Amino acid sequence: MAEPVELKLMSDTVLDPKIHDGMLTYNPTIELFAGAAGSKTLQIWRSNGQVVVKSSQRGEKESVQALRWKPNGQFLAVGWSDGCVRLLGLENNKAIHQIPVCEAGSSRAITYIGWAQNLTGRRSSQATESVTAALQGLSLDGDRDESDHKEVLDLPRELTFLEIETALPKISPLPASGGSGDDMYVFTTRASLEFLFRPLSSGTSDEVDVMIVGSDDGSIHLSIYDSFVIGTFQFKAPKDKTPLKLSAHASHPDVSTHSLIFRSAADGGSNLLYVVPWDLTFIYSSPENLSLLAFKTTTLQKLLRYVKQVQMRMLYEWQATRELPGKFLNSINETLKEAGKYGEMDIGQAMYHSVVTGHTFPEVKEWLVDQLAERGHKRWDKAVVSGLEGLRALVHENFLPSLERIALILSRLLGIARFHDSKNDLGFTAAQVTKVMDIVSCLMLVGNKILLLVMEELELFHSFSTWLRFEIDRLASSTISEELSEKEATMEHGKILTYIQQYMKSSPLKTYLSSVSPDDSGRDRKQAEDGSSVLEMLDKQIRCQELGQTESGVLPQVEFLVTYLVDKASTVFNGIAEAERRSVRFGQPTKLELENRALKLDVSMSTTEQENTINSSTFTAVLQDGQPSNVHIYRTEVSVLNGISGATKTFYSCLSLGEAEIIDIKFLHGDSLLALITVNNEMRIIRIPHQSAELGYTDYVAGQSTVPHVLSTEQVTSVFPNMTVPADGEFVPVQMEIRGASKQRGHLPARVCLLGEDMQHYRVLSLPEKFV
Repeated sequence: MAEPVELKLMSDTVLDPKIHDGMLTYNPTIELFAGAAGSKTLQIWRSNGQVVVKSSQRGEKESVQALRWKPNGQFLAVGWSDGCVRLLGLENNKAIHQIPVCEAGSSRAITYIGWAQNLTGRRSSQATESVTAALQGLSLDGDRDESDHKEVLDLPRELTFLEIETALPKISPLPASGGSGDDMYVFTTRASLEFLFRPLSSGTSDEVDVMIVGSDDGSIHLSIYDSFVIGTFQFKAPKDKTPLKLSAHASHPDVSTHSLIFRSAADGGSNLLYVVPWDLTFIYSSPENLSLLAFKTTTLQKLLRYVKQVQMRMLYEWQATRELPGKFLNSINETLKEAGKYGEMDIGQAMYHSVVTGHTFPEVKEWLVDQLAERGHKRWDKAVVSGLEGLRALVHENFLPSLERIALILSRLLGIARFHDSKNDLGFTAAQVTKVMDIVSCLMLVGNKILLLVMEELELFHSFSTWLRFEIDRLASSTISEELSEKEATMEHGKILTYIQQYMKSSPLKTYLSSVSPDDSGRDRKQAEDGSSVLEMLDKQIRCQELGQTESGVLPQVEFLVTYLVDKASTVFNGIAEAERRSVRFGQPTKLELENRALKLDVSMSTTEQENTINSSTFTAVLQDGQPSNVHIYRTEVSVLNGISGATKTFYSCLSLGEAEIIDIKFLHGDSLLALITVNNEMRIIRIPHQSAELGYTDYVAGQSTVPHVLSTEQVTSVFPNMTVPADGEFVPVQMEIRGASKQRGHLPARVCLLGEDMQHYRVLSLPEKFV
């Protein structure tokens, strides 16, 4: 055996133990670290120590319970003690997605977060290959060279995944002010929007991202495509009342059956492990449309969140146009009322009188000259103009474009529903999608109405504001200058009077931008649920309000329509999730009885395919308390037919590494188990081929001890490929993390990450290519 290779040091970072406390993870594709000390603060930093993200929750008692990077490095999933998993994107220090896992106020805690990626559409790919081969075999002249053959595309598939939305202008970032809630700042930057709304490429259309979150009561929360929630599932061991928690998870892209490792939820764990196959048969049974359906629905969910934030900002901008002028007008109205000599006259009537006759009442003159004056007029003008222009921009640049994208997605969902009809249980119907499209049409109508009214109000207010400033200057001066006379001659008195009558006291925009009471909302919603067309009902109510009829509903209100849209869309989402939830099942569990408590464990899965059956092998490597030199490896085999797992069979091997002390173990790919050991006062990493028949696997029988394969210290360093860890005498690792090679953001080799026992030094070393 050749001499051991010394690992190359990539980075050596000195950390503050207070910010991680051992809860530390390394990004798979870029040199970023994330850590939390079970405290309120989560940090992401570079290898040079520069903090990139510092995030904390508002609750005083909320803490981080679990961390896990997505395999492509795009998201960091953070499980908080409030029961939510929040996904942080690299382009934004705010949570891109929030996924409730545990009920608020419950005693459940998040114990594990796992990511996986499964491939779907394999039958479609095989069909494409066969069609391509058949067409390439045809030749008109019989003399075509093999180099003339071109790849034949699957036209139906290409049309299925054709992205029409890319032809639309990109939706614009939202203003930073005016929003509320957890999504307040999510959509405020271009980088964040491009990160969230990425098109579905045909090259990745067969990939299904899966996120699994485990709780300490044995519950498992399943979501796909980052944020589409499938539901929560409960595993309970047969004839065992001990509460269990998910401790590890393994999967393979080619098989939709995952392997879950459960152990006791009690502090310190126990000597019992359960290996449980978990069949996600909806991934297998829907190979053609699952990725498209999930991608469209998750994009629709994000667009609905975007529209909700736009609606909040629209209300904020409109209220800004009314708040300050309302204070000015209320002040003079109180003065006129206290004077008691003008009857029921308000400032609107007084201003109308001034425009028509040129006479100004003394109280109004005093208010204009002494209270409002030039400074007050500028504030009034700025509040109204900036608010209306902001509202116009929101409707034109954000509201209507996002509704167009929603309409396109709904039309795609409608096509899927009509294509499948009753042949497949999609979980939603064409009638449900049509209802949502009807609400979107209402919002488009309302958006255009608002846009027209805003432009009209801006024009009228400009004339009114010019006259108001003229009145202030005229009343403040003893003589009328030539400049004032010229201003008066150019004024459009008709527009001034229209604004005073129709907009100053109560703008027509209140029909669309007012708050909605629960009673009014419930009445109109009940009427809409009766089967009537929402668009027809809306059109009728708008006509009544434009005619000045007092009896009207709340359908024109943007707040009501957006809330109604979200609720009806949620019905579609819940139906899809329910249909997929019915095709999730737990397979036959395997109970592993260890001699001692498991200190550390890792799990990996590999597959082999035979005709229509996939044979899956789950390898569970365990370090037990009191056995510092032994590696226990369990191989659980199960056959998967049509996405459903069958009976399991478990084999066992125990490997004793002589006098070496094993610090940590981790799987790399499907063929290597890396063990971090100390031997002869040296720190080494050895690669154990855990699938090799030479490990002497025997049938596993619970409670029956097996004689380990004992190797001498010399054999450990000669039988297994091994690498030495550069040491300076002070660095003693206690925790290891493995990352495979990545080319997504520049080439990164396979890496091993080691945390020192002082909880301060964190070293990243590159693994030689010949060992990985």
